[in-house]
Amino acid sequence: MEYPQLVETIADILKDFDDEEPVHKAFQPGIGPFGEPQIVGVIAQRLTEKGIQARTRRSPDLDICGVWAIEFKIVRPFGDNGREAENWSVNMLHPYPGNESLIGDAIKLSSDLHAYLHKGLFVIGFEHDPAKISLDPLIDSFESIARRVVKMALGERIEEKRKDLCHPEHQVLRCIGWQLKT
Repeated sequence: MEYPQLVETIADILKDFDDEEPVHKAFQPGIGPFGEPQIVGVIAQRLTEKGIQARTRRSPDLDICGVWAIEFKIVRPFGDNGREAENWSVNMLHPYPGNESLIGDAIKLSSDLHAYLHKGLFVIGFEHDPAKISLDPLIDSFESIARRVVKMALGERIEEKRKDLCHPEHQVLRCIGWQLKT
């Protein structure tokens, strides 16, 4: 499966899950409040139900058929309570090896995990409709740092957007992926 198809399939899986109005802990219904391990677990389970063998791992976050290694990050400028989240953009931009940012994950994917034929980065982002804080400057900054500062061989941005999520703060789902060039 090509990466644009994976991004679209995962966006559909997440929207379908949101339509079920799932509740995570004591938060309001919707996929927005779920943590990365829980969301990636749902993705793996539902991909497998579709006949695409997938499993969660410590590294990479998602293994698809032993061919794709995908690292995920969740980006949400607002919390469940409607307040702007502190440090919400840090998970994407810290440009040093060994950290937990998406750039750190990209460095790890590029230097390790040689058994995988394809490697990808995936952002699960949430906005209001219309966006109170757009993710665009953050995404553009990530691409600039990855390409110009870290010299990452980052493929073109692939994006799928799904609207009308059930959560009052996480109304729009933005699934954004990049394949790492080898």
